[in-house]
Amino acid sequence: MHGMAEPTDLHRITTQNGPWPLLDAAASRSHEISALKGRPPGTLMATAGLAVAKLAVARWPGARRICVWAGPGNNGGDGLVAARHLHGMGLSVQVVLVGGHTRVPADAAAALEQARQAGVAIQTWDGQVCYAADLVIDALLGLGATRAPQGLMADAVAAINRQQAPVLAVDLPTGLLTDTGTLLGAQAVRATATVSLLNLKPGCFTGQGRDHAGDMWLCGLGLPAPDGTAVLSGKPTPTARHHASHKGSYGDVAVVGGATGMAGAAWLAGGAALASGAGRVYLSLVDTADHTAHRPELMTRNAWWLSAPSELARSTVAAGCGGGDAVAATLPPLLAHAARLVLDADALNSIANDNMLLAQLQRRRQPSLLTPHPLEAARLLSCSATQVQADRLAAASELAALTRATVLLKGSGTVMVAPGARPVINASGNAALATAGSGDVLAGWCAGTWSAQGTGSSLDIAVQAAWQHGNAADRFAAEHPQRPLRAAELVEWLVHTG
Repeated sequence: MHGMAEPTDLHRITTQNGPWPLLDAAASRSHEISALKGRPPGTLMATAGLAVAKLAVARWPGARRICVWAGPGNNGGDGLVAARHLHGMGLSVQVVLVGGHTRVPADAAAALEQARQAGVAIQTWDGQVCYAADLVIDALLGLGATRAPQGLMADAVAAINRQQAPVLAVDLPTGLLTDTGTLLGAQAVRATATVSLLNLKPGCFTGQGRDHAGDMWLCGLGLPAPDGTAVLSGKPTPTARHHASHKGSYGDVAVVGGATGMAGAAWLAGGAALASGAGRVYLSLVDTADHTAHRPELMTRNAWWLSAPSELARSTVAAGCGGGDAVAATLPPLLAHAARLVLDADALNSIANDNMLLAQLQRRRQPSLLTPHPLEAARLLSCSATQVQADRLAAASELAALTRATVLLKGSGTVMVAPGARPVINASGNAALATAGSGDVLAGWCAGTWSAQGTGSSLDIAVQAAWQHGNAADRFAAEHPQRPLRAAELVEWLVHTG
């Protein structure tokens, strides 16, 4: 492209590739320090800026007017290098400097001087919108930012968000916190795409990160990434079903829940368990008055949780789906004997309200998987949902340590973690899942997948099921943009795309 050397490794991050290591701010700084050792000054910045320029012209080939907003640090230096390359390609480039540029890192100062010598148009931001662009490059603040943008920097973020051109963020959108995906202040840049440099950061994939980062790209600058502090999930490998198998080969699932007025939650979970491949699925409603069959393949059992311990010990159980307060009474035998236990919704609320149930969960020797949404996680952690959302990875890890179980914390960028393990962020899914019952489908899908495979850790099952659940929604959204996906439909989309 335009006679410039190709960046060595520019990758688009999608739900179909990976897994990818994610590095938090501290690990990213260590990685950068290690990468700088033994290299001439400006080498990494030169490669980074070239990658930004290359992506800009490849992603938006029709853009002729480009505005680069450059902050006072190395993130701004990357933008200045990109501006110089874009200017050299004959494009109309305007650099807007934001923040003090009298005391800047040496590499960024050199990039500014080189841009000036190359004839790039440069002005200092004074709070006035000064340039109409076909493409905006956000190179204001990078991973070192720990405070909310203030003054003219905050005004610059607002100006970028008000204009209509697509936005390419350098490393991460200005105002987004690297580790958590929360906003440093009242707002952050809403990028159309983000090119992450050296490594990927978890904040772009969970919390508010996906709304602000847009399409994700990675340029490793020719250097391998170390092991991450977290992992972005990839597409799971399908498990074969052998020809010489029968329903008994894929295990039994029991769904326990469905209090008065909420039987639909249990039916959704049971249908999902069937669709995911379980051999037999039993439905045991805590409200025994509502056993009207919604699917003929599902078998109903009154008070299944009171079955012989030997039967519980060979079954995978999904408990809590629409269970209400009544589900609490079903939990002691399930916690004591179930071979594999998925705890959702009211089962989690019951445990949060009863220290004896929590202690029994902590003592379980069989594997358990918890599937809370943020408020359910907050009840178990004795904090607020806002606190959970402020650091989703830390909250999920804390809950796994507390319960001694694997945790699947639902939300944008679902987080999965086993005690003592690195968190995994799910790469798939979208807002079409923001409908009643989608969590019940996920709980049933987890239980059915776990039963059908018969092997695999609870964390492996959680990662696989969450990806498939989100992938079904992605396929749906591709055909039906801006439409919610009803939970019963979700089961059918899982069948055809999971």
